[in-house]
This record gives sequence, structure tokens and C-alpha cells, in this order.
Amino acid sequence: MEKTPSTDPAWLDREYNNRALVPEHAAHFERWATTSAQARQSSRPLLDVSYGHGPGETLDIFPAPRKPGMPLAPVMVFIHGGYWRSLDKSDHSFIAPAFTKLGACVVVPNYALCPAVTIPDIVMQMVQALAWTHRHIAAHGGDPHRITVVGHSAGGHLATMMLACEWPRVGDDLPESLVKNALSMSGLYDLEPVRLTPFVQPSLKLTPAQVKKASPALLPAPALREGRGQLVAVAGGDESSEFLRHNRLIQQAWGAEVVPVCEALPGLNHFSIVEALVQPRHRLHGLARELLGV
Repeated sequence: MEKTPSTDPAWLDREYNNRALVPEHAAHFERWATTSAQARQSSRPLLDVSYGHGPGETLDIFPAPRKPGMPLAPVMVFIHGGYWRSLDKSDHSFIAPAFTKLGACVVVPNYALCPAVTIPDIVMQMVQALAWTHRHIAAHGGDPHRITVVGHSAGGHLATMMLACEWPRVGDDLPESLVKNALSMSGLYDLEPVRLTPFVQPSLKLTPAQVKKASPALLPAPALREGRGQLVAVAGGDESSEFLRHNRLIQQAWGAEVVPVCEALPGLNHFSIVEALVQPRHRLHGLARELLGV
């Protein structure tokens, strides 16, 4: 597998500090907040539903429009980014309308943020959120057997971890194929260089043991079983060399059978890639639709 080219602290900060690499990042965040508020006003979601009892353990449900007698809708669970230490589900409600109008049910979970918790803690929170979704989403019109997990950046890491999860060990009622497939945008798959990156380490407090436990590229590739699909890995073509390396890394680690799509999408940076997800004519939107089957 490809190794990080350098462990120089200044180089790592340049490679991993996406806000510094995209000077207009604040405009992206403002646009997300505005369109997310509009999405919540227009679609009548169920907000702040508890999936656990800890801080941040809530999710928003955007049901698909359904008529009596219609089959249950495929489910997209969208996990937000922010280096496991910032942002919120409320910043990402704008993801939902593009997919609910296609007949999908969209679930947007929150999680507690570092340094109050560790990255392995957040992984287990997302395990709880997915288990809750499988057990309860049918009551909201979603099909528990058609769950696709989509994530951005730190959320891409978390989505990938969900595909690798051994669900029957979490609960006797949970199937091995609980996560049908996953889409990771600008994900991070080996946390060792992140552990060495100065600007995030004070809040993440990553340890070598946590890196080993929570790095998808260091874990066995999930076995392809009936009903359990694959990982689509994408990054923006304009992202740093390290984010592009991570994108290649997960395909190298898990193989092309498990990760059949591994692409750098031209003209997109670390933040505009999220907006491309909801643009009907964009390839990224099409990839998500394929996974959802809508």
C-alpha cells in the first residue's frame, strides 16, 4: 500500500488543512446552512430523534413521499464531516431533498465531537445509529434491508467503517448485510498521518492503538455476501495529494472487487464535492442513485 510521502509536521498541516487549501470554505458553509434551513422548513422532517442516550446521539429523518400500498423506500444515511471535531447534522439537511424526491428516505445522524470523545467512540456511536435505523426505519417508510451509507471526509471514514462492521456481534437481530453499500467522499482510511498532523492532534488526541483499531485500510476487507454490496470511493480532483492518496489507498487495501469505483472527480475541491452530490446531472449524484437503486 502507498505510504504517506512525508512525516514533516509543516507538510502534513498543508496537506490536511482543507480550510486553508480552500479559501472560500466559509461561503460553502454559509450556503450549506442556508439551504439546510430551507430543507427543514419545506420537508417536515423528524428532528432530533434519539438513537442513544449519550451527548450528540440524535438523528434527523427525512421520509420519502409515500402513498398507501407503496413498497418501503431505500434508505440513505448521510454522515457529516468536520475532522470528527466540528460541524453538525443541521449543516447537512440540504442533502435530503434531492434524494427524497427520488423516493429515498434520508437519515442524518449526529455524533459527539472530539476532544470530548475519541474517534473509536464516534465509530461506535455510528454503529448505534445504524442499528437504530435498521430496527426502526420501517415505521418511517424506509426499508431496513436497503440501507446505503454516504459520508464526507471524516464522515467518509465513518461510512467505510460501517461497511466493515460485523453486525451480528452488535446485536443478535442484526443481519451481516445491514449496510447494503457505501459511498465515501474524500474519506480518510489510514489515521496514522492524521495522528501526526499538528493542527488536529490537540483535539483528536489519536493514539497508535486507536489508529490500528479505527483505520479502514488496516482492517480486513469486508466479505462480499448476498445483499451486502460494495464501497464507492471518490475525492475531488482539486484536493490535496494526501486526500487523493487516501482515495487510492482504500481500493489498494480492500481490492477492486470490494471497491470497484475509485475516482478523482475533476474540478471539485474538498467542500464543493458535497454540493455535487445533490446536483442531478453530476456523476457523483448518479453514483449515489445507483447505490440506492432510485
